[in-house]
Amino acid sequence: MDYNTLSPLAMFLNAGPVGKAVMALLLLASIWTWVLIVEGVVAVTRIAKSARSARLGGDVGVLAPVAEAGREAFALDLPDETIGDKRARIADHMSRAAREFLTKAEGGLPNLAVISSVAPFVGLFGTVWGIMTSFAGIAQSQDTSLAVVAPGIAEALFATALGLLAAIPAVVAYNKISRDLDRYASRLEGFSGEF
Repeated sequence: MDYNTLSPLAMFLNAGPVGKAVMALLLLASIWTWVLIVEGVVAVTRIAKSARSARLGGDVGVLAPVAEAGREAFALDLPDETIGDKRARIADHMSRAAREFLTKAEGGLPNLAVISSVAPFVGLFGTVWGIMTSFAGIAQSQDTSLAVVAPGIAEALFATALGLLAAIPAVVAYNKISRDLDRYASRLEGFSGEF
């Protein structure tokens, strides 16, 4: 058996147009997943650094919009407003700013969710298509030997592997980044209350 014909590049080059489209789409989804992962990790790292610094009384960094919302609300004096009302208004302004900040920080998180749920099905479609193509090749050649069947089955399974290659990191990163952002959301609520 010539293993070179079963290399990923050879499987891509020997695939039909549908197989190539599926493989290219899944490869792009995998690359996009890693771009989103890096973007999410950078965002969470910046938030963590700013939260640590703010807790120690230093620079609030990327949390500046939240602190600024608190300062603006504090500077605004409304007639007939009690101290309790003012505190509630400041906390409300900061909470709103924190929600807006976290919504922006989520960035590509919804895209990771889409990739993690759709990529396996696209890979499965590629698998089914590849197996159908393989069976059509068997019927045409009237030969059921492994040499005839293996390349088509390998191509089909390669589509599944590409689907998983995109989906697994996407679902792991989605869960990790989402959990981290939820943790910082509760810390931002505390930051608003302390302010």
